[in-house]
Amino acid sequence: MKVTRILVVVFSFAFLASCSTDENENVSKGSYDDGVFILNEGNSSGGSVSFLGDDMTIFKQDVYGAENAGDFIGKYVQNIFFDGDKAYIIAGGSNVINVVNRYSFKLLAKIDSGLANPRYGVVKNGKAYVTNANNYGGAQGNTDDYVAIIDLATNKVESKINLNATADRIVLDGNKLYIIEPYNNDKVLVVNTSTKALESSVTVGASANSMEITNGTLYVLASPFSGSSKIVKVKLSDKSVSEVVLPATLKGAKNLDIYGSKVFFTKGSSVFAMDITASQASETALFTYTSTSQYGVMYGFAVENDKIFIADGGDFASNSKAYVYSLTGNLQKELTVGVGPNGFYFNK
Repeated sequence: MKVTRILVVVFSFAFLASCSTDENENVSKGSYDDGVFILNEGNSSGGSVSFLGDDMTIFKQDVYGAENAGDFIGKYVQNIFFDGDKAYIIAGGSNVINVVNRYSFKLLAKIDSGLANPRYGVVKNGKAYVTNANNYGGAQGNTDDYVAIIDLATNKVESKINLNATADRIVLDGNKLYIIEPYNNDKVLVVNTSTKALESSVTVGASANSMEITNGTLYVLASPFSGSSKIVKVKLSDKSVSEVVLPATLKGAKNLDIYGSKVFFTKGSSVFAMDITASQASETALFTYTSTSQYGVMYGFAVENDKIFIADGGDFASNSKAYVYSLTGNLQKELTVGVGPNGFYFNK
């Protein structure tokens, strides 16, 4: 009888603990949990952030404006990066980073000193590393760009890493930062976060425009003004380089994104995919969408949650469109978002 009672008590506690765990897992962290933020670059009048829920039934066009009435997000909004329950929204045209709660999107702080045309950011051990294009010089590039190191406990720029080169997109692996040199430069810069210094560079070819790290390999898509586009693979353990040269018809390819066992990229208004181990790419597109934008075709692109997300820049003066497709190219959702949508950021 005693054993039976003990077992009943044990099973009761186990059941309650299981229910408590399930309930905690199902509790929403806020209005913007489980979905994707669509970043709208905007113009000199300011940018915005839209939100689409995972089930694609919830959509809000301007969540920053709705949650922070009266606050100016900044001009030419460029990038969002996350750390814990915070999201950091870079407005490069205003030299400011807005710090919000990633689930409520309520403004917490602004980082507004020590920045000069900030572009992209990543986080490592309580520090944000943000590339700064400084005195932006277009195709001629600059040699005064730097990485700002921000203490996220104080939201202050504590130091800078001078690059003596141009700087744009940035990814993190271990204690190393990998930074694309855009335009006519042909290298990826390697910065050591432990020594806070530029360590080396890897030659990948001119006009790299996108990159991603997976399974110890850095994948870079380079599309020079002359010559073929190519996907360059850098084995990070020894910096050895191999490449897949794309067919001539795919000259000007951009927007590399790796999902599952596939490498996705775009050319014009078309989406392409190849196996990550393939030695050549197919010239046959997965699908093509219709755009009338002069400069904003495929202005934003991402592959996540078995879906392909496309942002079209439109005329950069009025609200434009974002689209959600299946992996096989079936249109699942069309959205009217803000001015110049340029990226997708997934919130979990």
